[in-house]
Amino acid sequence: MRIALAADHAGYVLKDELAAWLREQGHEVTDLGTNGPESVDYPQFGTRLARVIAAGEADRGIVVCGSGIGISIAVNREPKCRCARVDEPLSAALAREHNDANVLALGARLVGSDMAKACVAAFLGTDFAGGRHQRRVDQLSHELQDSD
Repeated sequence: MRIALAADHAGYVLKDELAAWLREQGHEVTDLGTNGPESVDYPQFGTRLARVIAAGEADRGIVVCGSGIGISIAVNREPKCRCARVDEPLSAALAREHNDANVLALGARLVGSDMAKACVAAFLGTDFAGGRHQRRVDQLSHELQDSD
């Protein structure tokens, strides 16, 4: 699977660990930065990842900031992205199964490495259920696109 990752300065260490772990599993990983502790603005990195997902250059995205909140808001400004901020695997799986989420947001200050990996595994390993959920996902997409 083609997976893009992005983070701000609070999330880059976890992002780097996830990127290496995903490569070990055979995924094609695109690292969109940041790659150091110097302070950066999370909206830039959330937007960068959202553009990659919207363009179809990656199948899924993972973003990380201190809480996961700010960067998820930035990603969700792109109508083709459905970013879910999660702290545990069940929410990650349900984000895929019910909401067809294509981006996962994590808070590096809130979840450890093992929990982050469990969330990512659930996210990548769960298919969208479709059915009644498709109608709802379509409503989200159309309402956002119609508001532009």
